[in-house]
Amino acid sequence: MTALIPDPTTPAPSLLDGPAAVRVDRPRYEGANIRTWIGFKHFMYLVEEGVLQYFRERGLGARSLYQEHGLGLEVVEFSAQLPHLLEVDDEVEVVVDTAPRQKPGHGLALVAQLFLLRDGERHLALKGKLRVALVREEHPPATAPAPEAVLPFVVDGVDGLADAGGEPLAIAPGQSVEDVLSPAGSNAFVWSWQIPYFYCHFSNRLQSSGYVRAMEEVTDRFLRDRGLQIGTILRERAWIPVVSRAKVHMLADAYMEEVVHTVFTVQDMIKDISYTATVDHYVQRGDQLVRTATGTIMHGYAYSRGERAGTVASIDPATAALLLGEA
Repeated sequence: MTALIPDPTTPAPSLLDGPAAVRVDRPRYEGANIRTWIGFKHFMYLVEEGVLQYFRERGLGARSLYQEHGLGLEVVEFSAQLPHLLEVDDEVEVVVDTAPRQKPGHGLALVAQLFLLRDGERHLALKGKLRVALVREEHPPATAPAPEAVLPFVVDGVDGLADAGGEPLAIAPGQSVEDVLSPAGSNAFVWSWQIPYFYCHFSNRLQSSGYVRAMEEVTDRFLRDRGLQIGTILRERAWIPVVSRAKVHMLADAYMEEVVHTVFTVQDMIKDISYTATVDHYVQRGDQLVRTATGTIMHGYAYSRGERAGTVASIDPATAALLLGEA
């Protein structure tokens, strides 16, 4: 393949200037698991599409960045608040813009909003902050010099970002992964899984949305482990878990077919309506556990049927004790 060399007389596109990227979209049907309500990860998927649109409008689409320059566009951090629910067939406006403050070495900072467009009204459904890095990929089709405008956001790996990396955890002789990640009294739940190719970008690296899907699944597995199976709670109490905040922050690269050890730990209860949990991801390399991503999630319950459908449920003391590992 012949690389497309930019014309030196043509001004390089800027990632920091220009109008916000705006697109109108609808959530995917896959996310309608309870009634016609849409799950949290599909809010985040809609914003990811807005990020791609932001780059395309500046002449720097994900395909051209990879095919011409060997750079992989990756959302490395995404923090979202979800103040309004979405439903199937809802029309949403996705707005992605440059953040007012940029930190050198931290990737490109963006801000995002989702607006629900219904019955002539516009409701804020998501408010988010993101960071994007352009990762030099292995074995790319071409490696023409990157446009000058993107160079501040190029890294050799996710751990090349200023706030990434961190000290690995040592596995002492005779210890298991579980011994290190979920010691007695920690209230930590560990789920180990192998990275499938369909969670990856650019042939080898676990992508941000893969961590979002893992966050949803580890929550489900944790609740099942604590005797709070979603199906059972749904049938007996008409409760369904709802997410009001979520955050994923990549710290290092994890690769296809590596085993990820995901640690879910409930930290505290907020009154009697929600709880916060940390979600950490580790990969074993030799006798060390490297943390590849971290995140948080704020969960509560809402009624799924009857006159109270859609309203917040109070978490009773017995349920809170199970969540906190006190029962």
